[in-house]
Amino acid sequence: MTLHVGIDVGGTFTDAVAIVDGHAIRGKAFSTKDVTTGILSALGVLRERAGMTEAEFFAAVDRFVLGNTIVTNAVDEQKYAAVGLLTTQGFRDTLRIARSARTDERDPHKMSPPPDIVERRRIVEVAERVDAHGNVLVPLTEDTIATTVDAVLATGAEAIAVCLLWSFRNAAHENAIGEYLDKHHPGIPYTLSSRLTPVYREYERMVTTALDAAVKPIVASHFDHLADELWSRGLRARVQIMQVHGGFLSVEETGKAPISMFNSGPVGGVTGARLLAKQLGRRRVLTADMGGTSLDAAAIIDDEFRLLPRAEIGGLPTSLTAVDIETIGAGGGSLAWVDGRNLLRVGPHSAGSVPGPACYGKGGARPAVTDAALVLGLINPDYYLGGTVPLYEDQARAALRKHVAEPLGITEDAAAEGMYRLATSQMANALRKITVNRGHDPREFTLVGFGGACGLFAASIAAEAGVREVVIPRDAAVFSAHGLMHADSVFSAVQTSPWTMDQPAAALDKEFAALEERARAWFEAEGIPEARRELHREADMKFVGQIFEVTTRLAAGTFGEADKDALRAQFIADYEEEFGAGTAWTEAEILLVNSRVRAIGRSEVQTVEQVAGTGEERHELTRRDVIEPLTGERVEIDVHRGFGALGQATGPCLLEEPDTTVYVPTGATVELTDSGDFLLRLADR
Repeated sequence: MTLHVGIDVGGTFTDAVAIVDGHAIRGKAFSTKDVTTGILSALGVLRERAGMTEAEFFAAVDRFVLGNTIVTNAVDEQKYAAVGLLTTQGFRDTLRIARSARTDERDPHKMSPPPDIVERRRIVEVAERVDAHGNVLVPLTEDTIATTVDAVLATGAEAIAVCLLWSFRNAAHENAIGEYLDKHHPGIPYTLSSRLTPVYREYERMVTTALDAAVKPIVASHFDHLADELWSRGLRARVQIMQVHGGFLSVEETGKAPISMFNSGPVGGVTGARLLAKQLGRRRVLTADMGGTSLDAAAIIDDEFRLLPRAEIGGLPTSLTAVDIETIGAGGGSLAWVDGRNLLRVGPHSAGSVPGPACYGKGGARPAVTDAALVLGLINPDYYLGGTVPLYEDQARAALRKHVAEPLGITEDAAAEGMYRLATSQMANALRKITVNRGHDPREFTLVGFGGACGLFAASIAAEAGVREVVIPRDAAVFSAHGLMHADSVFSAVQTSPWTMDQPAAALDKEFAALEERARAWFEAEGIPEARRELHREADMKFVGQIFEVTTRLAAGTFGEADKDALRAQFIADYEEEFGAGTAWTEAEILLVNSRVRAIGRSEVQTVEQVAGTGEERHELTRRDVIEPLTGERVEIDVHRGFGALGQATGPCLLEEPDTTVYVPTGATVELTDSGDFLLRLADR
């Protein structure tokens, strides 16, 4: 027996997928604060549906991939461990100064500095200095190390971030501090910027280093608990963790740089959507992952998702390379409220899994988007999660009445419709940011909508954003968990190494060769076979005088003098792809700032022959009164179960699956693809 497992821990639900000898089984459980309990509950659902005992199930697992929100939640909620920072003398306030206090807020009285990662009292200066060429100007002595480490630990620091000026040019001083901590304080987790992100821009490098150190104790406590529980149940497979850059690493490698787990769950969905787009023959795809807490949107063009070389995390610029995902606080659990101007608002606050929306009957008193969908008639209260979770419409109506309808002087139905349409508008704006704002026509894209709540909103989001075709995967409710299993192992080695075209090609090739050695060592440590290894050379480049760079991929093999013209031409093409035809400053000199090697270990994933529950479907047709959210009209529409046995229909109608419901608006058509997914074509507006 071959058994692969993928787990995606979300803000409301923990989704799980198991592929057993080519057959997929899916399950969901409520997420929990300790993460581990929710994961074990979801695994319990899989085990029961597989008809296996606990011992049989865990012993059979030979691949275990996890996407989680541990780091994402810590950053979003700014709940860090007490972290101390060691930095070069004279640079104590780098985090305070940041890039000035300017934000998107137009009112200067409301502008605020970035959120604190490290309390100022826990920032200790180190008497040392290295210049821009890596030359030591002020030596670092062991007495100085001992004094500064003692000083930062005296502030109550539970972890230490070390970010010294120009350490990416000469890491000797940071390494010395690391060796001292290993010898004298082995129980204190620490992060060295020269190991985590050896690139220039001291502010972004310091932010990344501080964030990584701040989440290390949190991640360690969760992972230690999870590892103990899984081991005690008989799991012997290596646990693999999805990373922010679109690949996964072993839990051991992840522990060295846990900040790379940020957004790991949503990245799994983007990976799955890329595979689905390839199967459907779609070159341009938008993804919308709507769960209980947020919506995550991304664009995939020609089988590639966009990578950001300087990802923003929790409103802070970092030096991490990450999949470009636009996230907004709009999900099934997003709460509605009326602001001081008497205007309806939805999100970003969420009801989460506890107490959850009011209709859950768990004590939630404020109305969430799920409550609005229930009042509109889009959700069957007796068939939520296949009937395993009862919903209470009276409690949903009471919450809408008290917090929305009465303050605005409207009916409960109108309040629900307003919540639905406002949430839809906010989510459509997220799609516009990754299409229209970047010069893409949304009419050229197909929207792949997934997540437990997206089926109810995907068609409406697409209609408002201008997208005409929507695909809802049959396993939409657990799609991110399924996508996790199709990700590859990815390791990125980067180094700031300024180089211009008038310098010898051999100097640049030497930098890449050193990075490739690190990548090959990683291949060996991870046990990745030679046949599944790939190495890609990339460079962050810009025209001299510009601030930010564009990433360009180099041709494989040794870089020689004859390759300079091709590199220049490729950079100009990439630049104009990003900023528009004719925008390249072709007369200017080009500066290569960072050299990067991406090591990819291709995964061997089972082919899914059948999604559980679709093999011998029986079509059931009922009728239900709903308020169509796009028109506001109360109509009686068809409700289909076992849609695979019917194959096609015309809206308005609802498709009820055990773990998701798909809304097909008036004028749209829906049919089943060859892979068993739902394909919606919307009417022209």
